[in-house]
Amino acid sequence: MYEHYTRPSVDDIFAGKMSRYSLAIAVAKRARQITDDMQSDKGKVCDKPVIVAVEEFKEHKFNILEPDTDA
Repeated sequence: MYEHYTRPSVDDIFAGKMSRYSLAIAVAKRARQITDDMQSDKGKVCDKPVIVAVEEFKEHKFNILEPDTDA
């Protein structure tokens, strides 16, 4: 359960490579996917979808691709 959840630092997750905005958008999109999967599978997850999404990014199960700004 999420009672013992410790908030990871953005710097710990990406070592300053990406913007906080990119992280927030990616976590929100992944949390929506998790919610949709739970509804379609009628499954129950103990943790909240946002917490699951943050943990997945923290464990590097997903990567965020940002566009090149060197145009």
